[in-house]
Amino acid sequence: MDIPQGYKQTELGIIPEDWEIVNLGSVAKVNGRIGFRGYTTADLVGVGQGAYTIGGKHITNMVLDLHDAEYISWQKYYESPEIMVRKGDIVFAQRGTLGKSAFIVNDIGPATINPSLVLINKIKCDNEYLSYWLQCDKIVEYICSINSQTSIPMITQNQIEHIPVVLPRIKAEQQAIAEALSDIDGLIAALDKKIAKKRLIKQGAMQQLLTGKKRLPGFSDPWVEKKFSDLYRYASEGGTPDTNNMRFYANGDVPFVKIEDTETKYIESCNSFITSEGINNSSAWIVPVNSIIYTNGATIGNVSINKIPVATKQGILGIIPSSIINLEFMYYLLLSQNFKREVDSRQAKGTFATIILKSLDEIPIYLPLNQMEQIAIATILTDMDKEIADLEAQRDKYRLLKSGMMQKLLTGQIRLKIK
Repeated sequence: MDIPQGYKQTELGIIPEDWEIVNLGSVAKVNGRIGFRGYTTADLVGVGQGAYTIGGKHITNMVLDLHDAEYISWQKYYESPEIMVRKGDIVFAQRGTLGKSAFIVNDIGPATINPSLVLINKIKCDNEYLSYWLQCDKIVEYICSINSQTSIPMITQNQIEHIPVVLPRIKAEQQAIAEALSDIDGLIAALDKKIAKKRLIKQGAMQQLLTGKKRLPGFSDPWVEKKFSDLYRYASEGGTPDTNNMRFYANGDVPFVKIEDTETKYIESCNSFITSEGINNSSAWIVPVNSIIYTNGATIGNVSINKIPVATKQGILGIIPSSIINLEFMYYLLLSQNFKREVDSRQAKGTFATIILKSLDEIPIYLPLNQMEQIAIATILTDMDKEIADLEAQRDKYRLLKSGMMQKLLTGQIRLKIK
């Protein structure tokens, strides 16, 4: 392999000659909550009665998210000053989702970590540069390679201290790289904020439009009360052919819907297939195009419209709409807060929550019989969904761009001018 002039070969690939590779422990302090400093649920307190205790669940897309905050007693907080979280520190997961990390951008007030994280502080290089390095693909791969083979993925504090760090020797270059990546993070965050706002607006619109509280111009006929059973011509759960019989699956050409296929509005393809013989030897059936697919077992309330004929596993209903309701309007109706509340009140609680079709049938439904009004409402909500989807696609492009930038900037493939 040809090594460009000014670069050198290392165990982490080719990097600039004036960069170095050091262990994390040589440029920062790594501390965790260990031994007697652990805590139980008895140490958790209410809002305002203690300090934040941060865990892996509070890290989303490499950003600290405390909307579901937990608090630990002041006694436990002050017991471990070495893991008090401050602005400029990095929190890093050593259990569960290994390597998940967040840079503490702002002062969040008194905070500590739970046993799933370590705290990285007293950082001698640029703090933000180090946080980006710990998020790069090379480190994710490295962490996976040293993961202990236990029921819960885990790496030790000592292993974390020995994580290799590729480091420009000049701190100004570290800062320039961090600034470039921070700029694109800012664009991503702005889009996330805009998407969240659009979702709230859509949620409010659904509440107004799907209950008749807000009527669209040109429509004044009263809404009527029906039951859910009035909304379909036919509905039934699917079924799973015997998984030990390969004749039911091998070379199957019938798309077979599972829960993961119901996470988008339209089902246009599936990852799994069954054979006609599998259908004939199970309770699975062919759900025709433009039906409602509704999950009613374990995961309850996912709604999709199938754009291809499909079969479904048990716990997933195929619903063929009746002539009184528009398909798109029905899709949004089943996602409405009012319908979800009715479903929640009728669920059978057990190992897995379920709701049978007979229970759904009794849910009261209010709707306009004028399908032009149904279509008008569904069109407004569809346009909102498209606007959100366009913003999500733009954000995903920025995330992809950021990934490429990290790969090139953090290995010195692209060098930035230092101010």
